[in-house]
Amino acid sequence: MSYYRTHVFFCLNAVDDKPCCQRFNARDMHRYAKSKIKSLSLHRAGEIRINKSGCLGRCDEGPTLVIYPDNVWYTYIDREDIDEIINEHLLNGRIVTRLLLDQVLK
Repeated sequence: MSYYRTHVFFCLNAVDDKPCCQRFNARDMHRYAKSKIKSLSLHRAGEIRINKSGCLGRCDEGPTLVIYPDNVWYTYIDREDIDEIINEHLLNGRIVTRLLLDQVLK
């Protein structure tokens, strides 16, 4: 059994010469998600861990986060999108299809 039920990895990569997640306020969105999960008392062993990540390799698709062990990849724009991912996916187990990144390798 895993120490955490769910890991959420936010790409926080910053690159000068190409698109990257940090150009889309990824660091603030990571902090927001972590704060939200803590406020729900879910940021603990057996529950949810919000993690920072280096490049997840999908820079051209906008800001990226991935949820494991579900292997679901999302993009997002703002706090409302993060709230929807938390409420729907993390709390209720429903995938937010409108925010999904293509799951198939191209």
